[in-house]
Amino acid sequence: MAHIAVIGEPARVEGWALGGARVGAADGPEAVLAAWDALGDDVSVVVLTAEAARCVEAERERRTDAVLIVVMPP
Repeated sequence: MAHIAVIGEPARVEGWALGGARVGAADGPEAVLAAWDALGDDVSVVVLTAEAARCVEAERERRTDAVLIVVMPP
């Protein structure tokens, strides 16, 4: 089964858990990278806040599997 993961500032992402998404509430670049690294192989869609997207920009380009990445507007 495919899952959706949402990574970013807690105030912007915690509500996504109500819809069944895996939430990586992360304050700061280190926490964002840790949440990104913890993504499982069963994640098909990753929603990032704009700040989280900046933190994982280089990592996004290295990802080789077919994951749809969506960035929230600021």
